[in-house]
Amino acid sequence: MDEKALSHSSSPDYQQQAPSTYIKPQARLLHDPAVTFEEYQYYARRTREEEKHHESPKLRWREIINRSRPKDAPLSDDGANHLPQVNIANHERRLHITDEEWTNASRAFRTASSGAAFYLITTDILGPYGVGFAMGTLGWGPGIALYTVFGFMAGYSGYLIWHVFLGLDSYEFPCRNYGDLAYRTWGTTARYVTNILQALALLLILGQVTIQFGQNISQVSKFRLCYIICPLLFVIAGFCLTQIRTLKNYGLVANLAVWLNLLVIFITMGVMAHSPPNYAISILGSAGGVVDPVTITPDAQGNYPPIIHYGGLPAANLVGSINGLLSGVLAYAGAQLFTEFLAEMKRPRDFLKAMWGAQFFIYSVYLIYGCYVYHFQGQYAYQISYQGVSIYGWQTVANMISLIAALIAAGLYGNIGIKVLYNNILMDLFNAPPLITRRGKIFYAAIVPVWWSIAFIIAAAIPDYFGFVSIISASTLLNLTYSLPPLFAVGYDMQNNAQRESEGEGFDPITGNVTRHGSTAQRWMRGFLSGGPLQVAKNVWHVIYFLASLSMCGLGMYAAIEGAFPDPYYFHTDGSPSTVKFYGYGGLLLPMSVNRCINAAYQDLRAHGAVTRAGSQVLVGTYARNYFSGNTYLYISPGEKMTWGMYYSLMSIVREFLRLRESDPVQMSFILYWEGIEGEVGRGGIYI
Repeated sequence: MDEKALSHSSSPDYQQQAPSTYIKPQARLLHDPAVTFEEYQYYARRTREEEKHHESPKLRWREIINRSRPKDAPLSDDGANHLPQVNIANHERRLHITDEEWTNASRAFRTASSGAAFYLITTDILGPYGVGFAMGTLGWGPGIALYTVFGFMAGYSGYLIWHVFLGLDSYEFPCRNYGDLAYRTWGTTARYVTNILQALALLLILGQVTIQFGQNISQVSKFRLCYIICPLLFVIAGFCLTQIRTLKNYGLVANLAVWLNLLVIFITMGVMAHSPPNYAISILGSAGGVVDPVTITPDAQGNYPPIIHYGGLPAANLVGSINGLLSGVLAYAGAQLFTEFLAEMKRPRDFLKAMWGAQFFIYSVYLIYGCYVYHFQGQYAYQISYQGVSIYGWQTVANMISLIAALIAAGLYGNIGIKVLYNNILMDLFNAPPLITRRGKIFYAAIVPVWWSIAFIIAAAIPDYFGFVSIISASTLLNLTYSLPPLFAVGYDMQNNAQRESEGEGFDPITGNVTRHGSTAQRWMRGFLSGGPLQVAKNVWHVIYFLASLSMCGLGMYAAIEGAFPDPYYFHTDGSPSTVKFYGYGGLLLPMSVNRCINAAYQDLRAHGAVTRAGSQVLVGTYARNYFSGNTYLYISPGEKMTWGMYYSLMSIVREFLRLRESDPVQMSFILYWEGIEGEVGRGGIYI
């Protein structure tokens, strides 16, 4: 008997298990419907008892960097040196694995500490840079209240995930991902739905980050670098970073991301306190542009309105307010990764303190920074706060630092997304080797570039991508964070409380038999109403919580769909002789470049007297007019009857259309029609 076994057998709390005659865990399928809730729970209790004797691991920076163990470090007791030499994903080969080899294989996967979990939780957010914008769409009171409520409820969802995980995870039947909790509480269909939601959300977030921060690189290069190269550079860097396979090792990099985000926050706070807002880009993505464009529209002399604040909702704009609310809700959308963090922790019980500490840290940073930005910039608070800084040099510094932090966060999403794919498809359907084996590590390294490439292709290929992501966020991230945890908790507590051990119900480890009394419906009803008044109240509360989250999902999808525009889209205002047809939406454009092109067009209009009555009647001419900013250009091809007044009306509509989209601008074409004039008056477009 080895040293580890001796230590357990000498413990007064350790109970020797009698030999079993039933089918052993290693002989089961990876997701075997024959394994009952009671069996999962029996082995989970054994595992939790053993974990009490484990020392909490520490995040050893020297060991991670040098790939070597310090001389004074104790030998690992995680079973990594006793791994079976066969592919444990293959059902037939697992029949030759002993009980000890099977549990050692599971122990070898669990190495992360609570400190690593803290850093990972604080990294799986993409930064608090949209909080000021959200405050501007909600006002002081609703903004602070909603961030507080949703922050606490996100922490509560994390607690529910931890509660269910401890009750169902074991060395014999490990919970590897979010879908495993769904499977063990509600069955196969719930697992499929959860895995699809999570994989889709992780893939689209990765694609969104790739395109968004590709724009950062383009802006830093002052648009001299071909735009398609910029996101590719981000993807190539992601190839390398995502090669960090275990979350224990990723904890060191995650630590760096936390401090980089804080550095960007401190830089922008200092600059905002001593410089005006970036008025020039406010029309393309500020809070005022969403709720009330009049508050950010300059007068005839080019003077912008003063900064204003709202105590309550700023206007009767339901869509704008819901989108702002969604920004606050999605700030805490990291609970979908908690199961993956727990699965790699040596002592999952320690996760709770790391989770609450991280949630409080995130809440404090978000709320303090959001209120600060809203105080100094008011209705001019931009969707990405550091791009709302008016000093270009500091804007560039923040762009580069946030780029590195976003790369780390994207690498984390890539890491988890690949593991969801690997554990649920490759291992389950194709008998791929586990990630702790040499072949599994090679497969993982090969999948990384494929996963990033798919994310990039999806993001680049979808017109109006941010509008599409808004719908995906409302339908996936909201459900993954707020709807599913209470649903899993209800399923777990009902089945747990339905057991009557005094009547002989439960799992027998000797024979493998499970004894149950009554039908499934009777047992579930009994479980829902058992456990005492407090437990029954919790069950009712979790049902209400689940239904309220679904309602929030519906509101979010409504706002996202209302914010989207059809192709083609006809823009017409009652009483106006003009109608503009927008069509052919393409890839994303840099808001700053588009804004500069539009400003150049307005300067051209003023130079030709378009704002005066006499000048507005003059014909433009038939030659095209082009306005450039970096690799972005705006062109207008006037018809024979287009006057400068019509031209001015067209540009005003184009600017209003960009504001109404409530997302970053995309390539598009447009045609101007005028009442009383047959056919088109002019056409144009914005392209790269």
